[in-house]
Amino acid sequence: MYIPPFTISANAINLIAEISGQIERYAIRLEQEEGLRLRKANRIKTIHSSLAIEGNTLSEDEVRDILDGKTIVAPLKQIQEVKNAINTYELYPKLNPYNVKDLLKAHGVMMQALVDDAGHFRRSGVGVFSEKGLVHMAPPADRVPILMNDLFDWLKSAKDHLLIRSCVFHYEFEFIHPFIDGNGRMGRLWQSLILGKLHPLFEHLPVENMVYANQQAYYNAITASTNAGQSGPFIDFMLNEIYKTLKDRQGEELPMADANPIDREFGIKFGSEFGIKFGIKFGINEKRLLLLLNSNPSLTASDIAEQIGMTQRGAEKMMKKLKDAGVLIRQGSRKNGLWMINKD
Repeated sequence: MYIPPFTISANAINLIAEISGQIERYAIRLEQEEGLRLRKANRIKTIHSSLAIEGNTLSEDEVRDILDGKTIVAPLKQIQEVKNAINTYELYPKLNPYNVKDLLKAHGVMMQALVDDAGHFRRSGVGVFSEKGLVHMAPPADRVPILMNDLFDWLKSAKDHLLIRSCVFHYEFEFIHPFIDGNGRMGRLWQSLILGKLHPLFEHLPVENMVYANQQAYYNAITASTNAGQSGPFIDFMLNEIYKTLKDRQGEELPMADANPIDREFGIKFGSEFGIKFGIKFGINEKRLLLLLNSNPSLTASDIAEQIGMTQRGAEKMMKKLKDAGVLIRQGSRKNGLWMINKD
C-alpha cells in the first residue's frame, strides 16, 4: 500500500493533545443557546474565506445576503461561486470523506457552470504559478486517478491520528492537483470533512478561515514540504492553526446582526454574559420581561403578562424565579414599589 511521506514532530504530538482539550471546550459552546447563530456565522466565514483565497471579492455581508436568498449586484461568476459553495456545504453531512466518488460529486456541485468538466478529474497537465513563474508542476493527468485512489486507500486504512491524516491528505491533494480548477477550495473542504470524523464541530469550524488569515504562511508551508519531500512542515503549520483557532474562538463575540431582535436588544442593554454571574441561561420570555422592566420598573405582573402574551400566573412565577436568583430586586411596597434589575 502506498504511504505518503511525512514526519511527526514533537511539536505536532504536543499540539494533538492541546487540540483535543480545546475541542471539548468549543463543543460545549456550540451546544448552548447561542450555538445556532455561531454555526451560521461560521458557515458564512467558511464560504467567504474559501472563495476570497481564490480571488472572489464579495464581502461577508454579501455572502450572508445570498445565503438568505436576497438579490445582490455583483459579477455573475462570483455569485455563482457563492451559490455553488452554499450547495456544497449543505452536502457536508452526506459526504463520506473516505469515498473518492463523493469527492467527485462535491466537485461537480462546487464548480457547476464554472468549468466544463466539473465532477471529473483533469484530462490535461496543470501547474501552479506565482508572480515569479511556475511554482509546482502537478503529476501528469493520466496518473491522477491512480494517485487519488492510492491516497484514499491510505486515508481509510492508516492508523495515524485523524488530525495527522487530515493534514497529510490536504497536502497530498494539493500536490496532485486532481482537478483543472477548484483544487484549493476542495482540499480545504475535504480536510474539514476528515476532521468531522474526529468531532462533528469541525463542520462549523472554518478551516478555510485559518488559511485565509494566513495565506502566505500556508503557501510557505506547502513549499517547505515540497522542498523537504514530505509533508511534516505542512502538518506543523495546520495543527498550529487549528489549535490557535479553537483557542481564540472560546471568547469570540457573536455577530449581533444574526440575532433575533430580542436577543440583539438584550445583548446591547445587558451584555452577552449577563446571566453567567447568576448561573442562569435566560429564555426569550425572561429576556423580554427584563427589557420591559428596564424601560419601566413600575410594571406589574399583570402588565408583563399582557405585553408578553402569557398568563398572569406565568409572569408571576417567572418574576419570582428571577427575584430568587438575585436578578430582580423589589424596592418599596407591594402596591407602589419598583422592580430593579441587579446589574452590579
